[in-house]
Amino acid sequence: MRPPADQVVLVTGATDGLGKALAAELAGEGATVLLRGRDDARGQSALAELRERTGNARLHWYRADFASLAEVRELGERVAREHDRLHVLVNNAGIGTTLPGGGERLESADGHELRFAVNYLAPFLLTRLLEPLLADSAPARVVNVSSAGQAPIDFDDVMLERRYGGVQAYCQSKLAQVMFTFDLAERLRDRGVSVNCLHPATYMPTKIVVAAGATPVSTLEDGMRATLRLAIDPQLEDVTGHYFNGVHDAHADPHAYDAAARRRLWELSERLTGVAAEPRDG
Repeated sequence: MRPPADQVVLVTGATDGLGKALAAELAGEGATVLLRGRDDARGQSALAELRERTGNARLHWYRADFASLAEVRELGERVAREHDRLHVLVNNAGIGTTLPGGGERLESADGHELRFAVNYLAPFLLTRLLEPLLADSAPARVVNVSSAGQAPIDFDDVMLERRYGGVQAYCQSKLAQVMFTFDLAERLRDRGVSVNCLHPATYMPTKIVVAAGATPVSTLEDGMRATLRLAIDPQLEDVTGHYFNGVHDAHADPHAYDAAARRRLWELSERLTGVAAEPRDG
């Protein structure tokens, strides 16, 4: 793995919380960091702050609302057009159990349940769009920031139209991230791209945790260090298809290891995002 100063890294959800802390650390290491968020004012503010703090001028801002698959597609196309290399993609952006909506069911611009759309479908589409660039930049890595909060997906009611709960919506979107991680790792294993996911830390002091009324347990530094490790630690260069709890290899929800469920999710995801289906081994 190249040293951070020779890497291009895209961090989604980079205007606050874990994403911003990670972007700052990577910028301090000299990496070219692409920061993605959905608010231009906050993005430009974060960009200026990190440039001043780290002295790194190789920082770039990208605006895209993950509640819109069209904007996700535009983001992927823009990154691929403006950069000839991408060594690390950190899919960190997400929404929690209560914010936004206060517990009410919301839909994305495409009519999908909002948490499934933002936490899972958006990073699925973005990663698939950037697959060729990642493979051309190998060795490369994908890091999916998931959660220990995971719940099986009801494929008869994926969008929770019959019975909605914010916790269920959040937790099934996070399990979907893990399932995607396992499948994508197999898909890219021979192309020099490792794919791993993690529960970064328990109840960090982020806006998601505060909005849910939970008391912070871990520090933002704890989660940032665990995520940074998966992104750049040279000792993990050949590690792929793993779920970590912090810095420890862990077991995800049993449904993540159900190959039939993963195939069903993959096919659904391709259909919902409009990604052309491609032959898969097995």
